[in-house]
Amino acid sequence: MISVAPITLEGHGVRLEPLTASHEAGLAAAASDGKLWELWYTSVPAPNEVTQYIQFALDGQRAGTMLPWAVRELSNGQIVGSTRYHDIVASIDRVEIGWTWYAASWQRTHINAACKILLLTHAFDTLGCAIVGLRTDNFNFASQKAIERLGAKRDGVIRHHYARRDGSVRDSFMYSILKEEWPDVRKNLEFRLKIRPRISALGQNPSVPAD
Repeated sequence: MISVAPITLEGHGVRLEPLTASHEAGLAAAASDGKLWELWYTSVPAPNEVTQYIQFALDGQRAGTMLPWAVRELSNGQIVGSTRYHDIVASIDRVEIGWTWYAASWQRTHINAACKILLLTHAFDTLGCAIVGLRTDNFNFASQKAIERLGAKRDGVIRHHYARRDGSVRDSFMYSILKEEWPDVRKNLEFRLKIRPRISALGQNPSVPAD
């Protein structure tokens, strides 16, 4: 049975830091880069919602169902987003990766592939997970494509599954990666990190496929 606990993960130009209240200002600034909370189908907090966002994540951590991180880009030290394990079921060696978002200036760069290889490596190689799940809103087409580019397989769609912030209810597209599929997924991520350019410290966004 897996045992999940806060841990710092670092590599490929990013550091995943266990989420704490000290990350509030950095997350508010990252969310403001592109006004990401205006995307009604995402979980990105508005600047005045970051305190509650962090508290909810830490409540989940104490309950053993979540393990949240802040994402720091190491070339300039900025907090550029957040991600977490959620819906952790230790008894069957399962975690899901989600609640993932990045500042607009850092989308379409190395950040997503770097975070995913750190999270998946920790899940499969350190924790010993049998499966890692991913899910997204039926209207979040960019997220669906990004998950499929990882090599995850779509398990199906759960209809009328989760309340959005505007009161509507989404369908959830469910994906997963099995332990035996992880070596090929790792090769794919390592290849993408070799060819993926990093944006400059000035925040110039290269024209490359979206994550």
